Amino acid sequence: MEEILQLDQELFLFLNNLGSEDWDWFFILISNKFAAAPLYAFLIYLVYRNFGWKGTLITVILVVGLITSTDQLANIFKDGFERLRPCREDFIAQARYLDDYCGKYGFFSAHAASTMGAAFYVGLILKPYYRIVFPVMILWAVLVGYSRIYIGVHYPGDVVVGMLFGALLGYGFYRLQAWLVKKIVHKSTN
Repeated sequence: MEEILQLDQELFLFLNNLGSEDWDWFFILISNKFAAAPLYAFLIYLVYRNFGWKGTLITVILVVGLITSTDQLANIFKDGFERLRPCREDFIAQARYLDDYCGKYGFFSAHAASTMGAAFYVGLILKPYYRIVFPVMILWAVLVGYSRIYIGVHYPGDVVVGMLFGALLGYGFYRLQAWLVKKIVHKSTN
């Protein structure tokens, strides 16, 4: 296990130090959870356009449940593993730390989990209508995940595990949404 943690630290230093001042603003911006608000508003519009108000209401409620699930699961893991974030380690002097706040524990990244969960969930429900949405959402989630390494608050392992949990939960909520829309929306139109 010690070898894996050491490799994660070395990979963090490599990926973090790929950054440059020219790109700092971009990764700081996309790491901010409110930066995606226009994207998510547009996605809600697309959901409404294809599913109507009942389908949109179901989707928004499930998105809230998904984000809450990924966030709380990440907190359980953080408290259980108690792995310090890179910004709390002595070697951070060899890295680029660009955030104003450094939480205590980082395994696994709630940002990565929530973003990938939303990417899978919304990307899959909109895929039949707009094929481009799913790959764009996955790219967005990967960029947000990398931004957490870039700004110095998560190890690559934190991000990858967060993305895996997010993808699993996002797919599960996608299946739940399909079932609910079938039961509620289609039943009321028959």
